[in-house]
Amino acid sequence: EVQLVESGGGLVQAGGSLRLSCAASGFTFDDYDIGWFRQAPGKEREGVSCISSRGSVRYFADSVKGRFTISSDNAKNTVYLQMNSLKPEDTAAYYCALRPSYSCSGYGPRYNYWGQGTQVTVSS
Repeated sequence: EVQLVESGGGLVQAGGSLRLSCAASGFTFDDYDIGWFRQAPGKEREGVSCISSRGSVRYFADSVKGRFTISSDNAKNTVYLQMNSLKPEDTAAYYCALRPSYSCSGYGPRYNYWGQGTQVTVSS
């Protein structure tokens, strides 16, 4: 059974940093993407970033470019999202998702497996 477990969310002041982790387990495919998505109350889910098992990285939300960095530790099957210079508009539930591919996508329905999410709240 594929499992994704996010951690690292919390409450932070504007300008602060958080690092989210997504630990993946139970999958056997060699090529995969892990994406980060977020959903704020009353808003649609938004693709934030993605990293593939082949090392490709993409950032989908213009608002996070230059502030967020995605990385992975393949030995631990863990993907990280380092979030710096956080803004109140970054407040959302953050989810990681996995799919057997290597082309990276910011479109949620293309992902097969999802974590339970971790809340990020940025105060002004």
